[in-house]
Amino acid sequence: MRKFLMLFMTVTLLVILAACGGSDDASEENASEESSGDSKSISILTPYLSSVTTKQMVDEIESRAKDNGWEVNVIDTKGDVGGMASRMEDVILAGTDAIVIVSTDPNQVEAQIKQAAEKGIPVFGSDSGYIEGMTMNATSDNAEMSRMITEYLFEQMGGEGNLIVLTHRPHPGVLIRSETLDEMLKEYPDINVITELEVEVPGPIENARQQMENLILANKGKEEITAVWAGWDEPAIGAAQAIEAEGIEDIIVTGIDGNSQAVEMIEEGSPIKATVEQNFIGMAEIVVEQMTKVFNGEEVDGEELYAPAKLITAEE
Repeated sequence: MRKFLMLFMTVTLLVILAACGGSDDASEENASEESSGDSKSISILTPYLSSVTTKQMVDEIESRAKDNGWEVNVIDTKGDVGGMASRMEDVILAGTDAIVIVSTDPNQVEAQIKQAAEKGIPVFGSDSGYIEGMTMNATSDNAEMSRMITEYLFEQMGGEGNLIVLTHRPHPGVLIRSETLDEMLKEYPDINVITELEVEVPGPIENARQQMENLILANKGKEEITAVWAGWDEPAIGAAQAIEAEGIEDIIVTGIDGNSQAVEMIEEGSPIKATVEQNFIGMAEIVVEQMTKVFNGEEVDGEELYAPAKLITAEE
């Protein structure tokens, strides 16, 4: 009887220990699953990482995302806008938790945005446009920035003269700025646009410098160039370099972005007389804030959110 009782107690103890061990294993497994469920992976895509301001946004989004414990995949298609579509399809197939397109026209990846939406993957924009299917876009009010810089330039020109336009309309922000310029020119019949040139990206500074050199040579003895309106700072920098190399002192150049090199050139008295400083860090902050809301199951604050901008001039 005593042997039977000892055997029964031993078996009971083993069963209890096994049950406890199984409970610990299950708890560890559940904890592991909860931990992996909390981690997020995001994909940042752009064709313009060589641009100073685009890189500034990408770096800030990446830094803030990593601070949140998210995995980050940065993809640069190096000026290949068409390549954005296939790379977006890659990250969608890989099961990324969110996509950020930076300085990109969303219409060029419309099919991929719809594909992401069907998979429940939110698509955010940073200094991009907004189309249906996206979650939101953080940018500046490009129309207002264009009005600010164009009003300043036209005032400096005295409402008349010959204008060179340097643009890159495939970029959604630059497109809005250029279209705003088009509308404002209708109110100034004495301002003549000699030509509008599409600046190549990557390499906008060098390309704008070369194009401006050619324009200066082509217009010698013809229409005198009064001013250069650049859709963003990098072509303004290139144009100013060409003007300075020719020793010309009376051509006014303006840009938009608040690029540190452009601001420095304004302060040094170069042909660049003004720019509108965008808050690219602010755009990145907005994107990460809104992404956090989405990951927490909350609604975003709006489809298009603006970071404030300010005019910087040589007179200030």
